[in-house]
Amino acid sequence: MTELAYLPDLPSAYVRVFRARVTALPPGAVVLDRTYFYPTGGGQPCDRGTLRLEGGRPLEVAEVVKSGPAVLHRVRGDPAVVRALAVGAELEGTIDWERRHRHMRLHTAQHLVSARIFARTGLRTRRANLAGAGATVDLEGPVTADAIAPVADDVRDVVAHPRPVAIRFVPRAEWDAHPAAGRSGLVPLPPQVDPVRVVEIDAADVCPCGGTHVRSTGEIGEAEWLPIVPLSGGQSRVAFRLRTPGPPTPSG
Repeated sequence: MTELAYLPDLPSAYVRVFRARVTALPPGAVVLDRTYFYPTGGGQPCDRGTLRLEGGRPLEVAEVVKSGPAVLHRVRGDPAVVRALAVGAELEGTIDWERRHRHMRLHTAQHLVSARIFARTGLRTRRANLAGAGATVDLEGPVTADAIAPVADDVRDVVAHPRPVAIRFVPRAEWDAHPAAGRSGLVPLPPQVDPVRVVEIDAADVCPCGGTHVRSTGEIGEAEWLPIVPLSGGQSRVAFRLRTPGPPTPSG
């Protein structure tokens, strides 16, 4: 089992270097007792970076995926360095911070966009996906550019006048009995999730989520809105892209 060390609170998402012990070595991969690398899931791509034995050359972490209760860090590099790994060895992990922080900005922005679309149009998000410097939000029905224009204004205002982002954990029974009113998303919670990790943007959105997020909407920075794409079944896709470079990187 791998402890997901980025989950407990927002500061944990800002950890860039950590130490952990090897618990298994499946072919081409490393399993650690704990990790700050985010594995692909929930529409958010995985983190990348390096793993290194003390005094050794780094191995590139090319992909991170969940496999049951374990997280596989798929590595590539010098075969001799790979052969030197052993169960019980301590490694230093280093997160590709530019990629991680971009995903944090995108994910918080996506929550905000979904919430404002729901507030303005009543349309809920069927799925969201982050890729590169952009994100897509697939809605349950059609939407027009005129309807999205005030959403874009709302997002700009929340970025210009930053609001704090917080994480809290709610027992599953409590969440099921009293879910967030007017939730903007349609993705159901898996039955095994307990407690529910809730990400809250002050006075803007409350959403269960296992991803990484920024501490303040001010970190999102400016966004460029892309043309709306009609989808089958009367659904629609709203897309935006972060302008780069983003705002100054906060200290971790």
